[in-house]
Amino acid sequence: MSNLPLRFALRYLFARKSHNVINIISGISVAGMAIGTAALVIILSVFNGFNKLVSDSLGDAQPDLVVKPAAGKAFVPDSTAFAWLYDQELVYNMSSVIEEQAFIAFDGKQSLARVKGVDSVFEEESPIQNHITDGIFSLHRGDLPRAVVGSSLAWSMDINPRFIAPLEIYYPDREGSISLSNPAASLRSTKVTVAGLFAINAELDAELVIVPIETMRELMDYDDEVSAVEIRVQKGTSDKALDGLAAELSERLGPDYEVQDRYRQNEALYKMMRYEKLAIYMILIFIVIIIAFNIYSSLTMLIIEKKDDIGTLRSLGAPEPMTRRIFLLEGWLISLLGLVIGLVLGVALVLLQQKYGLIRMPGSYIISAYPVILKASDIVWTAVGVALVGYLIALLPSLTKTTDNP
Repeated sequence: MSNLPLRFALRYLFARKSHNVINIISGISVAGMAIGTAALVIILSVFNGFNKLVSDSLGDAQPDLVVKPAAGKAFVPDSTAFAWLYDQELVYNMSSVIEEQAFIAFDGKQSLARVKGVDSVFEEESPIQNHITDGIFSLHRGDLPRAVVGSSLAWSMDINPRFIAPLEIYYPDREGSISLSNPAASLRSTKVTVAGLFAINAELDAELVIVPIETMRELMDYDDEVSAVEIRVQKGTSDKALDGLAAELSERLGPDYEVQDRYRQNEALYKMMRYEKLAIYMILIFIVIIIAFNIYSSLTMLIIEKKDDIGTLRSLGAPEPMTRRIFLLEGWLISLLGLVIGLVLGVALVLLQQKYGLIRMPGSYIISAYPVILKASDIVWTAVGVALVGYLIALLPSLTKTTDNP
């Protein structure tokens, strides 16, 4: 008896109706739900692809883990925890950096920049060298220091690696007093030649200058201090293993240090990407809701057509909840049929795009086709959202229209 409403619903779903318009509206409802479902899967997968591009570009410029002092700007990395970390198999390399905001000048033009002094490990193994657009990634020419500059910053200051003019870097003397009559006398300065330009992302390209760590120590009057220790792990390291390494390192270092993973280094960016994805999901679900009102129309007309069947069932003793359930399941089956078709279509298109790159990116970008990444969680949330919308829409006419019939 419990399966009887489902049998009636399946019979009404696939049987030919006496009024052809009901078949047409039902078909439109299934097609609409299928298109809405496929759009959810595809657009969320494209969003995942672009997020991965952003993360990868940050990964070439930022380490997997970074250790910074909990208070102050600099510290001496003499803790035994760093020796322990160096021996871990997960660790690919470690490098010391000094990073500070400074004033730079080149051939009469000035700007503020984020100047990053790096050691020989960073110079030899940093992925930034894969993003050089002009010149070379080299921070030394014999004993002379050199610099690589973000392409946007270089463009704004007319910096060119082929020019012989030096890049001048200025920073306030930490131990000197500020002279109001001659502020320049309160600044320490150094000069470097520009070896190359890099392009990673808009933010870094517009502000970052990379120089040898010795140059920054001389500029800031440091001895062995660093502002951070950057750690890169082996490729293929799982998030769980990385989290475990970060937790162990943080425990060994104690409360005087902060260990930041990629998320904590870019917390605002990752939060924004999550909120954007949620907003896209809600907008598309709203579109699915609008499409689903076709189910309301189809189901309302079907209830009117089947009023004789409803009367017969009630005469045979069928309770009113049973007749409601028949048409509720009928409407829900329409949405579920569209859901299944949409999921198959959306997943298939995403997989084809992943393998063959069918839809190309316009213009000249670092990738030729739209990036897509299919995630099981997106499929689950799409299925849950569309199924819930279909159920709620089917519930309306099944509650109101069946009670109007004798």
